[in-house]
Amino acid sequence: MASKLLRAVVLGPPGSGKGTVCERIARSFGLQHLSSGQFLRESLGGGGEAGALAQQYLERGLLVPDHVITRVMMAELEKRREQHWLLDGFPRTLGQAQALDGICQLDLVISLNIPFETLKDRLSARWVHPASGRVYNMDFNPPHSQGVDDLTGEPLVQRDEDRPEAVAARLRKYKDAAKPVIELYKSRGILHSFSGTETNKIWPYVYSLLSSRIPPILSEEEH
Repeated sequence: MASKLLRAVVLGPPGSGKGTVCERIARSFGLQHLSSGQFLRESLGGGGEAGALAQQYLERGLLVPDHVITRVMMAELEKRREQHWLLDGFPRTLGQAQALDGICQLDLVISLNIPFETLKDRLSARWVHPASGRVYNMDFNPPHSQGVDDLTGEPLVQRDEDRPEAVAARLRKYKDAAKPVIELYKSRGILHSFSGTETNKIWPYVYSLLSSRIPPILSEEEH
């Protein structure tokens, strides 16, 4: 079982704790945590064609479109054909899922189902360090000093999309785009859904699922 490469995806709306779950899986099972947001940030300074395209959209204050994010991710995944990995933030749409089908076969898709009110509260309390993408939550993961990043001391910002008035529309948009992706993976029998309001309560079930596919390198409590 250990010799087979494991290819997994974690799906979930903004504020669902996707990043935290992915970090715990990566540490506990030795999978590479591949974040679409991280790759996008790295591509901006990398001088590549996809990064230059993404920069054009960001400079105009626009969302980076699907096809650009897909190109960034495909290039990164091509480099990792012989590695276990875990995708975070990709695929978000059916088009991206179909592009992913073209280069690999997924073994496992984890879907996090978190109540709308919980997501709304989490997102509205979220502040970020723009340069690194580090995320703080003023309720349960605040910075050491109010309003500044722990590592650099640089100011934190609340993104427009995390402001209370924007959150509801953002969550609806995610749900509409994700629905066909979830249906696709459900029809293949590789979708596993976990519901709850706290990552710590969902985690033991996620750990148990992964343990049935790949030997852990850390115990459940050591995450």
